[in-house]
Amino acid sequence: MIIPNKLKKGDTIGVVAPSNPIVGDNLEEIMRAKEKVEKDGFKVEFSKNLFSNTCDYSSTAKEKAEDINYMFSNKNIKMIWCAKGGENSNSTFEYLDYDIIKKNPKIICGYSDITSITNIITAKTGIVTFSGTNFKTIATDETDFSYNEALKRFVDCDLSLGTLEDYKVLNEGMAEGELIGGNLSLTRGLVEGKYKIDFKDKILFLEELGFETGPAMASNYLYYMKQNGVFNKIKGLWIGSYNHESGISLDKIILDVIGDEYNFPIIKSDNFGHIEQKIVIPIGTKAKIDTTSKEKITLLEKCVNEI
Repeated sequence: MIIPNKLKKGDTIGVVAPSNPIVGDNLEEIMRAKEKVEKDGFKVEFSKNLFSNTCDYSSTAKEKAEDINYMFSNKNIKMIWCAKGGENSNSTFEYLDYDIIKKNPKIICGYSDITSITNIITAKTGIVTFSGTNFKTIATDETDFSYNEALKRFVDCDLSLGTLEDYKVLNEGMAEGELIGGNLSLTRGLVEGKYKIDFKDKILFLEELGFETGPAMASNYLYYMKQNGVFNKIKGLWIGSYNHESGISLDKIILDVIGDEYNFPIIKSDNFGHIEQKIVIPIGTKAKIDTTSKEKITLLEKCVNEI
């Protein structure tokens, strides 16, 4: 894996919008996030098409990809922070310049729909990418927890994955593998086709937005993954947040789907996904699940270079 360099005070962070458009209240929220980040000693550069809404539901796929390619190629940009989530960041796949990206490894971070792009970049280039808070939520979160988690990971090179109390064990075992995954519906879309990712020997982490995806649809996504051999390939499973009005949990749905057919370790935590307080998970970094240990999951290697 290719490890990006750490973020330092004075560095410039590039902000892109690969998913839904920055409109309405988002405009003011983005500016407040910029103000906060700059107050903490960083510079912020908005991408050319950050505020575009060419299609009336988002900017075009080429506009989005142009911004990402530019931010990777620009030597002055030290980190790329995705503005917000949405539905169609996968539209950029065929327009991303993976050669430019690979030659200019740097931190790229976001969650929800952004996990399409981060997983594809890791798969195509070998660069470690990150599932963590979006740029906009720096301003909209009630606390600075998620923002501080990002700074711990990117500036301080911290390797922790939350407190010990965050985790519970659903299936005992031990496993090592590179981390892969993110949002369930988006990960499901990367199982087959031209832009599929490799699940072999990976530790898969999954979360879902219950507001948009009910238990039956979550089951649909998981059965699709099961039917296409994903659970035969992975070494371990890490389940994150899922809040649905029914009260049905994501771990219940997953356990119903996989039954007793697999013997890999499964852990559950509520510290990543569509929640207020989320950690930063490196995609492509080797980790270890050990359900007998106090720390149920640990990173086995660094995910940013300390230079």
